[in-house]
Amino acid sequence: MQTNPTPSTPAHTSLVALGDSFTEGMSDLLPDGTYRGWADLLAARMAAVTPGFRYANLAVRGKLIQQIVDEQVDRAAAMGADVITLVGGLNDTLRPKCDMGRVRDLLTEAVERLAPHCEQLVLMRSPGRQGPVLERFRPRMEALFATIDELAARHDALVVDLYGAPALGDPRLWDVDRLHLTGEGHRRVAEAVWQALGHPAEDPEWHLPPEATLPPHWVARRVEDARFARRHLLPWIGRRLTGRSSGDGLPPKRPELLPYETA
Repeated sequence: MQTNPTPSTPAHTSLVALGDSFTEGMSDLLPDGTYRGWADLLAARMAAVTPGFRYANLAVRGKLIQQIVDEQVDRAAAMGADVITLVGGLNDTLRPKCDMGRVRDLLTEAVERLAPHCEQLVLMRSPGRQGPVLERFRPRMEALFATIDELAARHDALVVDLYGAPALGDPRLWDVDRLHLTGEGHRRVAEAVWQALGHPAEDPEWHLPPEATLPPHWVARRVEDARFARRHLLPWIGRRLTGRSSGDGLPPKRPELLPYETA
């Protein structure tokens, strides 16, 4: 059911989301085999308080920041949405060879082209799963986040700090591929952006980790590590070595800025 905005509720009428698999919604899998994700959840909330709310999601899994700039930025700017979310560059930091100066320049270009064409630009410090991969790439990620903070200050953009949220570093909120959040993780991201946009909190403790549970037995962990390597790590390495992407040939998730129907 839709309700009219109250004086304390921002009356944003449209949202466009840009990015890669994180914004596409992997691994928040629906029964029909499609992905939902934080951006869809956020759009549903915003539509529930704003009649006629419109939503587009241009994200495609595997996209690097150059591809986001080339394929998504101008398209999003032309839509003239109230809110634009931009999350990109993290895939670049995970590549064996990454020119962080170029990533910085491309992210700057994206922000400078988007900021004049929306009421509110939203950037994010992406979450990272605690573990050896995060530790290996932490310097690159933090360099990326420093750029995001600088650009936000310069262009009056919001920064949602997911990287600093203990909950989103908890391995229990990450899928078996260890690259994408679970449905619960995406729900928490939607809550974080919802609050950053000025909406009243529905979950004030979204940033806190779930209650402690007993860790899995050593043997179970080793079995899971082997399954992860076979099903996810080796295919990921193969794509990196051959220059392929999981998103090659895929269209944007929701390419047009259209009314978003709530259930």
